[in-house]
Amino acid sequence: MKVFVTAGTGVVGTALVSELRSRDVEVSVLTRSAAKAEALPEGVRGVVGDLLDYKLLLEEFAAADAVFLNLPVGEAETYQGLLAVDAARRSGVGHLVYVSTQDLENLFTPPHCGVKVAVEKALKASGVPYTILRRSELMQNDIGAKDMLLMGVYGIPLGEIGVSRVDVRDVAEAAAVVLTTPGHEGRTYTVTGPEPVTGQFVTDTWKRVLGVEIAYVGGDLESCSLILNQMMPQHLARDLWLMYEHYDHNGYVAAAEDIEAVTKLLGRPPRSFTEFAEETAQAWKAA
Repeated sequence: MKVFVTAGTGVVGTALVSELRSRDVEVSVLTRSAAKAEALPEGVRGVVGDLLDYKLLLEEFAAADAVFLNLPVGEAETYQGLLAVDAARRSGVGHLVYVSTQDLENLFTPPHCGVKVAVEKALKASGVPYTILRRSELMQNDIGAKDMLLMGVYGIPLGEIGVSRVDVRDVAEAAAVVLTTPGHEGRTYTVTGPEPVTGQFVTDTWKRVLGVEIAYVGGDLESCSLILNQMMPQHLARDLWLMYEHYDHNGYVAAAEDIEAVTKLLGRPPRSFTEFAEETAQAWKAA
């Protein structure tokens, strides 16, 4: 089986490539970096380019049995997603697995979420056999907060209602299952963790597993906005802030039936945040 993976050197793509290789799948990875293409695992074919190269998409999609479409967040996401769906239709892709966002019916005002409404609609109307994976926020986002955690601060605004965060390895395994086994065409799965976690719960968990005092400062959305604007262009900062505002006001909680469905898909319960934090803390301490 041949699978073409977009964003294949990112967090989700890297985990998926590993899963697919363990299933003896022939994998091609799209990346904008020649250096990253050269550094791919043995047996994985690198394709240097991007999702705005329509001719490239037609050629690569036609040569694949299935396509994994994961779009990088940014100003071009609408073009990338809609052109990719069109290329899949015209090249006769046998199965397209698209990574979307949990609770898209309610979380659509942030631009990187709103675009997924359009891509999902286009995909469903395209006639291409598809599966949609609506994932929650990744637990692995906390890895980027390591230095702040060790300094005694946790600032990702997860709110007091809770976010059903998911381990990227569960996203990758779910994707590998739907790509390599029959019966998933036309389905939409919410890929989520087993329970919602609040900002304070996450902070307390890191405090316990790291053995350091940590304060939760993510409840101040005004300060969050200022920090985001220092880290990235203001339009992207506003995009993320709108998502965090939704977390704060509404939560980001998966339904019980979604957790049951992903448990059945994986053949086991999804990893909990506590499991992720304990494992990650051990790795940090060992390093």
